[in-house]
Amino acid sequence: MAPWPNNIVCPIVISFDLDGISGTINRNPASKNLPTLMSMREYGPSIATPRILDLLDSHKIKSSFFIPGFIAETHPELVLDIHRRGHEIGNHGYMHEPPATLTSQEEENVLQQGSEILKDITGQSPVGYRSPSWELSPDSFEILKKNHFLYDSSMMGNDVPYLIHTKKAPIVEIPIHWELDDHPFFNYSPFLNQTNVMASPQHVYSVWSAAFEGLYKYKRTFVLTMHPWIIGRPGRLSMLDKLITMIKSFQGTSFMACKDLAVLKEHDYM
Repeated sequence: MAPWPNNIVCPIVISFDLDGISGTINRNPASKNLPTLMSMREYGPSIATPRILDLLDSHKIKSSFFIPGFIAETHPELVLDIHRRGHEIGNHGYMHEPPATLTSQEEENVLQQGSEILKDITGQSPVGYRSPSWELSPDSFEILKKNHFLYDSSMMGNDVPYLIHTKKAPIVEIPIHWELDDHPFFNYSPFLNQTNVMASPQHVYSVWSAAFEGLYKYKRTFVLTMHPWIIGRPGRLSMLDKLITMIKSFQGTSFMACKDLAVLKEHDYM
C-alpha cells in the first residue's frame, strides 16, 4: 500500500445511518402500531441528530449521513441542516430495504427513489451508498455503477478502501465491520426479539479505542458506523466526544467523509 497523502497516518470516518423508524417498519410493518418502539426510533432524527451535529461542529469534523428516502421525506429540514453544515448525505434505500430481500428491478427502483428524494432536498445526487443491514444482493454493485455511484460502504473484506470490479468500471468499497458499529453493543428491542445485554459506554470506548490504536499502528482506516437513535443518548454521546478527542491527540489522523476517502482510493493513493 502506498503512503497516504499529506502526511496522513490514519484516515478517520465518523458516519451515521439515520434510520429512524424506517428500519423497524421495514422489518415488521406491525411495529408502526407500537408507540413506545416508534418513539425510541424517532428519538434519532428528532432529538439525537441535532445534538450530534453540534458535537461534530465543536470538533470541526465533517461526517457522512446515510439517510433512507422515507426519513428524508418526513424530516426535510433536518436533511437540509445536515447538508448546510457541510456533511455528506448518502443513499440508504427508501424504507431501509436490504437489497438481498428484493428483486433486481425492485433494488434499482428503491435506489433511484432514495436518490431522487435526497436530490430534491439538497440539490445534489448522492455519490455513496450503504446497504441497510449491510445485506447486498449479487446485483448490487452492477446497479450502483449503472446509477453513477462512486462508492459503496457495506462490505468487510479489508480495512482500507478497495475496488469492486463491475462490467462497466470498478466501484470503490469503503469497508466497515460490526466491531465498529453501535448496534451490536447497545440495541435492545424486545418486540423485534433483540434482547442482548446493553454494554456500558465505558466498555464500548475500550473496544473502539483499541480498534483505533490497532488501525493507526498499521496505517489503515478507522470507519465508525453509528445510529443517532442509539449513540445519541447523552451518556453514549459523551463517550463519543471522549473518543474523538483521544483520536485527535494522535499525530497524522485526518477526519473526512466517506466520499473524500473514496476519492483518495480513486486517485490510487493506496
